[in-house]
Amino acid sequence: MDLQELIKLCLQASVIISVYALGLEATPKDLVFVLKRPALLVRALLAMFVIMPVVAIVLLKWFDLPHALQVTLVALAISPIPPLLPKRQSKGGGHSSYALGLMVCMALLSLILIPLWLHLLGSIFGQSFSVQMGAVTLVVLKMIIGPILAGMLVRALVPAAAQGMLRPAILLAGWLLPLAGLIVLLAMHSALLEALGHGAWIPLLVFIVIGIAVGHILGGPDADSRLVLAVSTASRHPGIAFALAAFNFPQDRGVPALIALYLLVSIIATIVYMKWLAKRTADQPEAAES
Repeated sequence: MDLQELIKLCLQASVIISVYALGLEATPKDLVFVLKRPALLVRALLAMFVIMPVVAIVLLKWFDLPHALQVTLVALAISPIPPLLPKRQSKGGGHSSYALGLMVCMALLSLILIPLWLHLLGSIFGQSFSVQMGAVTLVVLKMIIGPILAGMLVRALVPAAAQGMLRPAILLAGWLLPLAGLIVLLAMHSALLEALGHGAWIPLLVFIVIGIAVGHILGGPDADSRLVLAVSTASRHPGIAFALAAFNFPQDRGVPALIALYLLVSIIATIVYMKWLAKRTADQPEAAES
């Protein structure tokens, strides 16, 4: 097994186990949370699948970016919500039902919206784009829908066992993710250093910060909803972005390193945002009392 296969295995295992752990705590009400709140769903769709692809197009039109960075931005912009999102948001106080329902809903909608955006992008840039929808569907089923349903099934049939599995699953997933990150740094350190040296992190950071701002604004007055939508809008699914880029531009070998760089920058940016929002929320009652 080479390093690339080991990275893929660790990332997939971490994601699948994390989502399975979410399923161990999830209820059917969580899955339909956003469907019963159409205003939240429409704002999420607008933020994640309309505004962010437009932001990527504007960045490509306004700035003379390297081709690999162009491919990375477009692939990320039309990729759906990442499967690790609810766990990350719950640490910051985000509404877990909203996060979980949004994750499932966006994953399913991506099967329709990704081909539509590829067609629009082809018209805008005068180039034909396509994707193996079987590969995207497999990612969605294997990494999101399947593990959630499996966890929910265990919870429904053997609730005591589900409670016993929860902590070990979270711990295992928590160890696998940094292990994968360490392997990525070791395997791609030259490409990552080159991307950093060329300033590739700046357009990625701009994309992420705009995503956080858009989600924060469209999230509404509730702090938890703002947190969920802000982090959701800035975050994308690296697995599907890899699949889109590899199918359309297999010759761009710098894309995997740029997607890895995006993951690193997005984690740092969202942590800063969550700390800022938590402090702002904590300060508001004090300001009101004074």
